[in-house]
Amino acid sequence: MKLFFGITVIVVSLYLCVELVPPYYANYQFEDEIKTEALMTTNGSESESTIQDYVYKKAVQLEIPITKDAIKVHRIGTMGTGSVTIEAPYTVHLDLVGYTMDLNFNTATTNKGAFQ
Repeated sequence: MKLFFGITVIVVSLYLCVELVPPYYANYQFEDEIKTEALMTTNGSESESTIQDYVYKKAVQLEIPITKDAIKVHRIGTMGTGSVTIEAPYTVHLDLVGYTMDLNFNTATTNKGAFQ
């Protein structure tokens, strides 16, 4: 009986890892891309729509289920003295055996200019 219980726990754990790790890893990569983009564009002259397009392309590459309209970009101030805020909330729906789950991710970052 202990052997059966032990094998069941291992199988369930592996199944949950296979289902849960990919969305969290994709979110980690997406957060990294958003932080890098905010860092690079704070002192640049890119428009909010250009930044939004870039973030959306990265989301599509990473298979993040988000619409372009859900990505909010706010630029405050001027080049070097302003800040860039990027917000990209999204939900991943998982159909597990006998259970459905929604993972809510609120990916956001703000980067301030050098003279702020």
